[in-house]
Amino acid sequence: MEYIGVAEAKTNLPRLLQRVMRGESLTITRRGHPIARLVPVDNDERALRASRRILERRRRLGRASLPELIDTIHEGHRF
Repeated sequence: MEYIGVAEAKTNLPRLLQRVMRGESLTITRRGHPIARLVPVDNDERALRASRRILERRRRLGRASLPELIDTIHEGHRF
Protein backbone atom coordinates (compact mmCIF):
# COMPACT_ATOMS: atom_id res chain seq x y z
CA MET A 1 0.00 0.00 0.00
CA GLU A 2 1.35 3.38 -0.99
CA TYR A 3 1.42 6.34 1.39
CA ILE A 4 0.34 9.76 0.10
CA GLY A 5 0.57 13.06 2.00
CA VAL A 6 -2.57 15.15 2.50
CA ALA A 7 -1.31 17.97 0.26
CA GLU A 8 -0.55 15.57 -2.60
CA ALA A 9 -3.90 13.82 -2.13
CA LYS A 10 -5.73 17.14 -2.25
CA THR A 11 -3.90 18.24 -5.37
CA ASN A 12 -4.17 14.91 -7.20
CA LEU A 13 -7.48 13.45 -5.99
CA PRO A 14 -8.89 12.69 -9.47
CA ARG A 15 -5.69 10.83 -10.44
CA LEU A 16 -5.65 8.95 -7.12
CA LEU A 17 -9.30 7.93 -7.53
CA GLN A 18 -8.48 6.53 -10.97
CA ARG A 19 -5.76 4.38 -9.39
CA VAL A 20 -8.18 3.17 -6.72
CA MET A 21 -10.74 2.31 -9.40
CA ARG A 22 -8.06 0.12 -11.01
CA GLY A 23 -7.74 -1.80 -7.74
CA GLU A 24 -4.99 0.00 -5.83
CA SER A 25 -5.27 0.93 -2.16
CA LEU A 26 -3.67 4.12 -0.87
CA THR A 27 -3.08 5.46 2.64
CA ILE A 28 -3.29 9.21 3.22
CA THR A 29 -0.94 10.60 5.84
CA ARG A 30 -0.63 13.83 7.78
CA ARG A 31 2.85 14.60 9.07
CA GLY A 32 3.81 11.00 8.41
CA HIS A 33 0.92 9.45 10.35
CA PRO A 34 -1.79 7.47 8.54
CA ILE A 35 -5.20 9.15 8.81
CA ALA A 36 -7.32 7.59 6.02
CA ARG A 37 -7.37 4.92 3.34
CA LEU A 38 -8.66 5.01 -0.19
CA VAL A 39 -9.68 1.50 -1.14
CA PRO A 40 -11.81 0.09 -3.95
CA VAL A 41 -15.36 -0.56 -2.81
CA ASP A 42 -15.18 -4.13 -4.09
CA ASN A 43 -12.29 -4.91 -1.75
CA ASP A 44 -14.48 -4.36 1.29
CA GLU A 45 -16.74 -7.36 0.72
CA ARG A 46 -16.88 -8.20 4.43
CA ALA A 47 -18.36 -4.79 5.30
CA LEU A 48 -20.81 -5.09 2.41
CA ARG A 49 -22.04 -8.46 3.69
CA ALA A 50 -22.39 -7.06 7.21
CA SER A 51 -24.38 -4.07 6.01
CA ARG A 52 -26.69 -6.37 4.04
CA ARG A 53 -27.29 -8.46 7.16
CA ILE A 54 -28.10 -5.34 9.18
CA LEU A 55 -30.50 -4.07 6.52
CA GLU A 56 -32.22 -7.45 6.35
CA ARG A 57 -32.57 -7.52 10.13
CA ARG A 58 -33.96 -4.00 10.02
CA ARG A 59 -36.59 -5.10 7.45
CA ARG A 60 -37.64 -8.02 9.66
CA LEU A 61 -37.93 -5.84 12.75
CA GLY A 62 -39.94 -3.12 11.05
CA ARG A 63 -39.90 0.14 12.99
CA ALA A 64 -37.51 -1.01 15.71
CA SER A 65 -35.31 1.66 17.26
CA LEU A 66 -31.55 1.62 16.80
CA PRO A 67 -30.95 0.31 20.37
CA GLU A 68 -33.43 -2.53 19.70
CA LEU A 69 -31.65 -3.35 16.45
CA ILE A 70 -28.29 -3.41 18.22
CA ASP A 71 -29.71 -5.63 20.98
CA THR A 72 -30.87 -8.20 18.39
CA ILE A 73 -27.44 -8.18 16.76
CA HIS A 74 -25.76 -8.91 20.12
CA GLU A 75 -28.22 -11.55 21.34
CA GLY A 76 -26.25 -14.51 22.59
CA HIS A 77 -22.90 -12.67 22.58
CA ARG A 78 -20.82 -12.51 25.71
CA PHE A 79 -19.05 -9.25 26.51
